Amino acid sequence: MALWTNIQRVSRAGFIGFLRNGFVSFTTVLIMAIVLFVIGSLITAGAALDATLVQLQEKVDINVYFLTDAPENEILAMRDIVAELPEVASVEYISREEALEAFRERHRDDQLTLQALEELDDNPLGASLAIRAKETSQYEGIANFLENETAVGGGAQIIEKVNYFQNRAAINKLSSIIDASERFGFFVTLFLVAVSAFIVFNTIRLAIYTNREEIGVMQLVGASDWYVQGPFIVEGALYGFAGGVLALLALYPVALWIGPASQTFLGSFNVLSYYGNNVGMLFFVLVGTGVVLGVFSSFFAVRRYLNL
Repeated sequence: MALWTNIQRVSRAGFIGFLRNGFVSFTTVLIMAIVLFVIGSLITAGAALDATLVQLQEKVDINVYFLTDAPENEILAMRDIVAELPEVASVEYISREEALEAFRERHRDDQLTLQALEELDDNPLGASLAIRAKETSQYEGIANFLENETAVGGGAQIIEKVNYFQNRAAINKLSSIIDASERFGFFVTLFLVAVSAFIVFNTIRLAIYTNREEIGVMQLVGASDWYVQGPFIVEGALYGFAGGVLALLALYPVALWIGPASQTFLGSFNVLSYYGNNVGMLFFVLVGTGVVLGVFSSFFAVRRYLNL
């Protein structure tokens, strides 16, 4: 019972200190809200980038073109071997007839090309495989495997060309974008967390300085360390909580404003839909981050400036 009474007193003192600081509290909450808003924006931007990159990855593949006289049973055997590779997500077999039909469809408005095709006695196109890797960084290993692979059973080479080496620049650029975006988001988030912690740290230090006489009296009469520093930790948690809630609320009109435009620009990703579907996660991340930063910053400020 005494413990619960002390918790109530400490919490009340922290809340009163939060309100009493007035403009300082408002400024701290506002700055924390801005920092957490940027973190929330980075989370949303990261989700948008991930969705866009997934779409791009789905369009990236390796095409393996076979000689026109390559036996179909050997091509299918090659398909089965490639499908067993751990790096491969899917393999699609395109027969010579399907390749010819697709070629005619692509050139349906080019009568000269179609007439030249009709004059040929045989289908000039070979079968092919469209291979998709699980990760863009794995395409080179698959391409090297195909370059060294011969016909099943040790026969003659049946592969005419692997187009990875023509598309390598685009694939490598996509991989670089993925890696760079992840590193950028990490360092920006780390910087913003440090800024937020520094702000709360100095705010609590100012509160300690303002109440230094009261704190001195409490220490003289034998108040416990927990009782002295508890209100400041509660105050720091309130800064973080209020800043997180304010940041979450500020994200909604932004999501509402750019939602339709984001879907038009990014395709399947809608910022407003993402906000609505992940509001619980965003609340937990933003408010939780704010509270944790506020508590730890307050704790270290109190320990340093009160010599506890």
